[in-house]
Amino acid sequence: MVSLRPLSESNRQAVDALRVSPSQERFVSSVAESLREAAEHPDAHAMYWVVHAEETPVGFVMIADEVASPDYMPHYLWKLLIDERYQRQGFGTATLDLIVEYFRGRPGVEVLSTSAGQGDGSPIAFYERYGFERTGDLCFDDEVLLELKLR
Repeated sequence: MVSLRPLSESNRQAVDALRVSPSQERFVSSVAESLREAAEHPDAHAMYWVVHAEETPVGFVMIADEVASPDYMPHYLWKLLIDERYQRQGFGTATLDLIVEYFRGRPGVEVLSTSAGQGDGSPIAFYERYGFERTGDLCFDDEVLLELKLR
């Protein structure tokens, strides 16, 4: 059973210890870096949760929602980190299911966007298996923009 729970002082140490494999580090920010990025971009309206498998923190997810500036993408999967010890066990897919459910529950939200760098260890194939499609555009630091139609 996968659930999304708020980040709190009681789980912060365990969440800060979550890591991806060394080959994925150039594609996935640490939790501390992600929180710092969220604080630096308040108009992106970051929302984030700890991904739990039963009572064990296995990951971290952050979205941008209801952005306050055209400089940010609305309905954006900003960060998804599943600890390397828990990858390939369905937790990433289950987390996406919960994020998609969140956005599908919102009137007028038709597309969920995300982006990923290219190269060995990239999560692009994971997102494409889920149903995201490349838009043909690049964003940020030459990341591939992907979109998932929600309706």
